Amino acid sequence: LAPTGAKNAALRGAAAAMRQDVDRILTANAEDVAAARAKGQRESMIDRLVLDPPRIDGIASGLEAIAELADPVGAVMAEWTRPNGLRFERRRVPLGVIGIIYESRPNVTADAGGLCLKSGNAAILRGGSESFHSSGALVAAMHAGLLEAGLSVDAIQLVPTRDRAAVGHLLRMAEYVDVIVPRGGRSLIERVQAESRVPVFA
Repeated sequence: LAPTGAKNAALRGAAAAMRQDVDRILTANAEDVAAARAKGQRESMIDRLVLDPPRIDGIASGLEAIAELADPVGAVMAEWTRPNGLRFERRRVPLGVIGIIYESRPNVTADAGGLCLKSGNAAILRGGSESFHSSGALVAAMHAGLLEAGLSVDAIQLVPTRDRAAVGHLLRMAEYVDVIVPRGGRSLIERVQAESRVPVFA
């Protein structure tokens, strides 16, 4: 039900908060990177995890780009009239609550939350445990944008634990979650498809 202007204001406000809170985001990211190095994670994985000021600016620019997109909610995709005069329309509508499960790429936190917001959906985000603090800092900036626009911060939520059991729990929340979207490698997608009691877009 959020109007286009409010959604766009929230996206732009989130982008501004990210640029303003660069130091806080970098501090959270440094904690994640140090933990990943201590665990002996591959350098390629660490490179995907690392944030710096240009990457944060790129994430913020991505939210601004989403704000510039046309609002899909309510768009008429097709219309026709039957011989008896009955008129039909096919309209785009939100899906509802989207659970997004992804690997440790902090930018996905903002991309997924922003796209869900623009399309009128609520997002429950579960990123990889390696990016837990980084994702938390990015979601805090998105909450600042939502508040500034007069929208509920509950529209974009981050699963507040690294516990792997939380993924299984999310996959069984059919009464609360309308669709699950896994984003990552084959093993992640196969696990989600095998365990989910919620419809999956894989």
